[in-house]
Amino acid sequence: MADHAHTRDVGRGSFCDMAKREATVEDLYRVPDKAEIVNGELVMMTPAGGLHGYACGVIHASLFDYARRTRHGYALPDNVGFIVNLPNRRSFSPDVAFWTGAPLTAKFPEGAPVFAAEIRSEEDYGPAAERAIADKRADYFAAGTLVVWDVDVLDEHVVRVYRAAANPGDYMAYRRGEPAEAEPALPRWSMPVDDLFPPA
Repeated sequence: MADHAHTRDVGRGSFCDMAKREATVEDLYRVPDKAEIVNGELVMMTPAGGLHGYACGVIHASLFDYARRTRHGYALPDNVGFIVNLPNRRSFSPDVAFWTGAPLTAKFPEGAPVFAAEIRSEEDYGPAAERAIADKRADYFAAGTLVVWDVDVLDEHVVRVYRAAANPGDYMAYRRGEPAEAEPALPRWSMPVDDLFPPA
């Protein structure tokens, strides 16, 4: 990280201002925690709660089984960086992702995952948070992601499935008692929304 960097809070994360220059991918490699590069700044992500972590884990486990069954792609858990080249964004770090690009290496994958799941935390509600979530979803689609899940396990208990090919803002909603899918990014894959919640 550059000298004289400082942070400012923004919801679940905080911006790390690079006092002398824009943040780079090299800076991202040196960050000890989850972060993304947005508008030239490192956006640091704060740790999430238990329900958030549980949902991440079961989505990843289901995707891992899908990858082994289909022998196509890689299921990747939280804190993997994806390098992109958008005017306002250089990276993503989704809560869960599915990658079908080049073989994995020790470096960040170059490009967007075909599927990304973002699980809401307590700070991800209200008008400002909704705008930030919609902006990030638009960035995913601009970078090449086919499907984005907006997972709410804290309030409405719903998975909203957004697709790059659909009109902005249009989604399919899946609730408890239903299976949620991710077509066309993950053909013939689905998982029960009920699985996102720990057993009572």
